[in-house]
Amino acid sequence: MRVVKSLKILFSILNYFLKFLIIGGKEKNMPEAEIRYFTPSEANKTLPLVKQIVQDILNSTFRIKTIAEEKEGYIEDNQEVKGLIEKIDSYLNELNILGCAYKDWNFQFGLVDFPGIINGEEVNLCWRSDEDSIKYYHGIEEGYAGRKPIPADQL
Repeated sequence: MRVVKSLKILFSILNYFLKFLIIGGKEKNMPEAEIRYFTPSEANKTLPLVKQIVQDILNSTFRIKTIAEEKEGYIEDNQEVKGLIEKIDSYLNELNILGCAYKDWNFQFGLVDFPGIINGEEVNLCWRSDEDSIKYYHGIEEGYAGRKPIPADQL
């Protein structure tokens, strides 16, 4: 029963989050940016800032989940939740400006991808918030499940 209630709360959060960003949020008329490719070394240099942004995202979503549990999933009119979602949106935008992308839409692990080139192939350098540095990559279509160690000569 607790699992069903947790799933309902999670779906409520995701539904509200998507409604806010797609329907109720600010219009995003951002020009399509040129892709910046990172070397593993360049991506690692951004990690102090990226780590803080990701921690802010995870803290904000944890607070939303807590509020949702307290309100039994009814968060649509909650002003604190609206404020937190606006903050999350700005954090995601900060990552985009840096040239990387947040990929953990369950908001549990803090996954971030950095566009890169490994062995002449376009890939995503993949970092998870519990890792000290960027050590893995995956193909564009593979996703997290396809992570492989970055070759030592390219670290």
